[in-house]
Amino acid sequence: MTRFLPTLPHLLSSPGRPFIHRDLGGLQFNERVLEEARSSSNPLLERLKFLAITASNLDEFFMIRYASLDRSIRLQRNRLAAHHLLGTRNTLLDMVTGLAAKQGETLDLLASALEPKGIHLVRRAPVESENFRIGQEIFNRDILPGLSPPEPFRSSRLSFLENLKCALVFPSNVWVTVSRRLAPIHIHSTESGPYRLFFLDDLLLSHAGTAFRIPDRPAIFRLTRDGDIPVEISEEDPSLVPDLIRTGVGSRDRGRPVRLQYGGEARLDLLERCVAALRLSPRQVHLAPGSLHLSGLWSALGKLPPRFRSEPTLTLPLLQPFLMRSLAKRASIFRELKKRDILLHHPYESFDGYVNFIQAAAKDPDVTSIQQTVYRMDALSPVIDALKNAALAKKRVRVVIELRARFDEMNNLRLADQLRKAGVEVAFGFGRLKLHAKVALVTRREEGVERRYTHLSTGNYNAATARAYEDLAILSSRPEYGEDAQIFFDALCRGDVPSGFKTVVPAPARLHRLLLQLIESETDAARAGRPASLFAKVNALVDEGIIESLYRASQAGVRVNLMVRGACSLIPGVKGLSDNIRVLSIVDRFLEHSRIFYFGDSNRMYLSSADWMPRNFFSRLEIAFPILDDRIRRFIKDVVIPIYIADSVKARELTPQGTWRKRSPSLVRPIPGHLRLPSPVRAQACFEELARREYQGTPLCRETPLH
Repeated sequence: MTRFLPTLPHLLSSPGRPFIHRDLGGLQFNERVLEEARSSSNPLLERLKFLAITASNLDEFFMIRYASLDRSIRLQRNRLAAHHLLGTRNTLLDMVTGLAAKQGETLDLLASALEPKGIHLVRRAPVESENFRIGQEIFNRDILPGLSPPEPFRSSRLSFLENLKCALVFPSNVWVTVSRRLAPIHIHSTESGPYRLFFLDDLLLSHAGTAFRIPDRPAIFRLTRDGDIPVEISEEDPSLVPDLIRTGVGSRDRGRPVRLQYGGEARLDLLERCVAALRLSPRQVHLAPGSLHLSGLWSALGKLPPRFRSEPTLTLPLLQPFLMRSLAKRASIFRELKKRDILLHHPYESFDGYVNFIQAAAKDPDVTSIQQTVYRMDALSPVIDALKNAALAKKRVRVVIELRARFDEMNNLRLADQLRKAGVEVAFGFGRLKLHAKVALVTRREEGVERRYTHLSTGNYNAATARAYEDLAILSSRPEYGEDAQIFFDALCRGDVPSGFKTVVPAPARLHRLLLQLIESETDAARAGRPASLFAKVNALVDEGIIESLYRASQAGVRVNLMVRGACSLIPGVKGLSDNIRVLSIVDRFLEHSRIFYFGDSNRMYLSSADWMPRNFFSRLEIAFPILDDRIRRFIKDVVIPIYIADSVKARELTPQGTWRKRSPSLVRPIPGHLRLPSPVRAQACFEELARREYQGTPLCRETPLH
């Protein structure tokens, strides 16, 4: 296998086997995001947003993926395997060092480009400057009250620093810890003057010494710890579940150190003492990429004054998602759903369509129950109020919340408390299986019988992320969906693993096995001389059983197109192994999040909440739901999939060497059928335009949007 990756042998998951290590894929995804931050084709504030995302992604990489790899090395008893993993770890850390250097360069480039536009990213301002004076005012007013008093410093004390917390260390051997409650970016603006953004670490380095009357110039450190907190919810008493979660979340601050970042005046001897005290490798110590608080730029951009939002060199035009008339009038939603299934493609179609569905159910006197899963939901979601109102109206409302949604645990605990106080029945995910399926079910009494209305989605019930994440969902009154959804909720609320479905396909019970069968069916079709093809769009592809099956399909002649946003362990285009497999990835304005599985010979199509990863197949409660409506199936097959495959603007292609490259428009096949699209193709722009044109020329053109 090393002949395919001659210079990167440690990036294979194990020696000599044709699988790229999944953590390489995670870092490569971050490199593609950083490419967007560096691309002059994007407006400047979009580029700043992408830069913020790379910093947040690296924090999560170290807290979760690197920490997991580090544990694997420490627990590995096979010397050869341990040696290979050590090589992989060192290669990944070297990649991180390169990424951080590019982040710093990108910050400097963007700061220079934004200043003439009236947006100043203030960095270590000269003492006599206006920026220094303003920074000092901000520091004294907003930061100094949140700092702990200086204390004697020993390098061993760094081991008590909490996860993602900063500390200033002065050469005179005193230190000051920095509360995480302090804003990472501080803003100063006037009506006519520039819009100034001050990074917290820059303000600390510039003004803390003066404030504490310490003449030395300090260093600043930020510690990252193992943030994975697997919590087994197997207790018989449900009342104990919240306490288990709170205990687990608290342990995140005390996990094993995995990275130390630094800035300011950090002398070599101080760094060496800190490395020894934290038991880190020198490769785990990284110079700040311009600032330790780049991720804070994301929230700061949301506070921009209106005068910057209409400047095309700064921002993209605001997306105007459309809302179909069939979902705009709450009084007629159930009548419309009895006629046909409705496909929602977020963010091009408004999340208000789903909100109106739940609000209609909450107010409709004929609705008897509303049931819904929650994995991640924004605290201000109008869905929450609708569920509370439904419960207050004496409808039965059941919500199953997964408290172990990583980094959303406390938000979900607060949501559970709110809903219970309003009379909602709240249940939690249980055992080792994390609830990840996205299902909502409304039951309505019509002419003496119960009719079920089902919402099945690839994404979360989160109004905020629905504006930034691409997802697909189905609203339907089909009994095939509704009966399975009822089985699903009844099992969850009993504490059982759901089973006995007739239409939807669950994990861990059946999904992995079904996918292997469907891939094998395409393989058999190719061997029999029939045209066979397969398309899958996922966020990650790392399951080796699925990959081996795809390799066999390729060798039999199946044409395989894969859209993999992040980690991909499959190696495409290798002669005799994966000649017929192409892997693409799109990084654009919206985060690609939907999962689509289509098998050409059998003409079977599924949407799902599940990625092609062992955790989704065997450690989570997931569902894949078949597309039963012919119009919707044809739309996805003949419009959505070809557009994704044809993208030559934002798509990157995975090479046999395990690297990603831009695509050449001349090598992209034209889209079949009569769909007229601009050339070159940018998938997200095409979907936005299709929605704006009311899906004219597609199988969905019968829908009339509300303007």
